[in-house]
Amino acid sequence: MSLRLSTVILPHRRWHQGGRSSWTRAEQLGFHTAYTYDHLSWRSFRDGPWFGAVPTLTAAASVTDRMRLGTLVTSPNFRHPVTLAKELISLDDISGGRITLGIGAGGNGFDAMTLLQEGQEPWTPRERADRFAEFVPLLDRLLTEDAVTYEGTFYSAREARNIPGCVQGPRLPFAVAATGPRGLKLAARHGQAWVTTGDPKLYENGTPEQSVQALRGQLQKLSEACAAIGRDVAGMDKVLLTGFTPDRSRPLESLDAFVDFAGRHRELGFTEIVLHWPIPDSDFAADEKVFEDIAMEGLAQLG
Repeated sequence: MSLRLSTVILPHRRWHQGGRSSWTRAEQLGFHTAYTYDHLSWRSFRDGPWFGAVPTLTAAASVTDRMRLGTLVTSPNFRHPVTLAKELISLDDISGGRITLGIGAGGNGFDAMTLLQEGQEPWTPRERADRFAEFVPLLDRLLTEDAVTYEGTFYSAREARNIPGCVQGPRLPFAVAATGPRGLKLAARHGQAWVTTGDPKLYENGTPEQSVQALRGQLQKLSEACAAIGRDVAGMDKVLLTGFTPDRSRPLESLDAFVDFAGRHRELGFTEIVLHWPIPDSDFAADEKVFEDIAMEGLAQLG
């Protein structure tokens, strides 16, 4: 597979005060996919504007024509598969079949805390993994079957109707974010793509070389998970969401820096690299001119 370049646009600006222009510009720059985060709020943006992912993607679908759109990532932290399926089918229809669902188990951030009742503890990592293991297969069924009845440990559905289904067949693609054994099994069985941000233990004090080794190990484990069910991992997209490896923002410092970074990760087997749309005065600050040069020329420079 050839390498594709995508971006993630955080939903932190009012639509008519810069939000819309980022999405239309992303399509003009030729990005393969423009994603957004699906959170109730996120990290340093908690005390500022933050908008919902599904309405944002719906608006983006109405002002773009070719570029794919998606989430990085949706999680069970505040989503239920029945209601999510209905929104995704609607979004896939509005976009003309351009939606990819990035999906993961979620973490300990604001999404995990906001809906808790007084005295209730957030889910442990194991509990999140348990829910994710039930969430993904049920969502798969909801997006491919006209009517679903299901009774699980965490989720249930009673004759949940999803007619006419997705524009994309048999359903819109899943990009499953996972690094642990259970998540990788879900990715192998249900994912059209796999997503990673690298090894979080290396972010603070690791080196780019250590990160490459860690990513190589993750890719090997994905390959083993696919082989265990008789699937060829070569047919699966491998997506790297940048900004969380020891390289941090260095790939956006210059066109040459990006080409070096992208080349090293293409050699590992990644088929898609996702860059954060620049946000001044944040962890994602970057020179917008350099960012646009990378968007327009970066992949061509790789040869």
